[in-house]
Amino acid sequence: MKESSFPAGIIEKVKGVGLVLKGNDIDTDRIIPARFLKCVNFDALGEQVFADDRNELKGSHPFDKLSNKDASILIVNDNFGCGSSREHAPQALMRWGIRGIIGQSFAEIFFGNCLALGIPCTTTSEENIKEIQDIVNQNQQCHCEIDLKYKKFIGGLKSWPIEIDNGPLEMLLTGQWDATSQLISQKIALKKIIKTLPYLNGFEAK
Repeated sequence: MKESSFPAGIIEKVKGVGLVLKGNDIDTDRIIPARFLKCVNFDALGEQVFADDRNELKGSHPFDKLSNKDASILIVNDNFGCGSSREHAPQALMRWGIRGIIGQSFAEIFFGNCLALGIPCTTTSEENIKEIQDIVNQNQQCHCEIDLKYKKFIGGLKSWPIEIDNGPLEMLLTGQWDATSQLISQKIALKKIIKTLPYLNGFEAK
């Protein structure tokens, strides 16, 4: 799995090969079956993403096709990520290699869990999704791009308008979604604040 370049900081664009996953109401239990939730950390979840669906289709699932092995942009349909609120679902997708998703709509909690990982979930109309999916399926290793700054999706030689609420968009464009990187970047300021806190200073080791 492509774990070496997880999202970080400001995200204005996501570029990569498109991967089409058709179907409405694909829930989090399908994305990562419940038996894999017992893991101590998320490291191995990428290998198990859509485990049951892939096992049933015996190599013909989109996540198993050789032409999709380097894909990073997922193209889905309506109400993707519905069901339970498990954060393991976007973790599994990210660890498989997904860095951006476009669909007709997303379950609210799934959307929020993706945002917390720096995975933009953008939407467009049902008609646009169908056209995008057809174009990507007809062109193996189709280069795609989610342009957050200009709110457009590019697939092959064509582009479509996309939508994302202003709050999440601002967080992605400014890097505010990435709390860890923000803390690290403010290391000096944090040390100054720590020195002013009485319960962290003036204690002698016994």
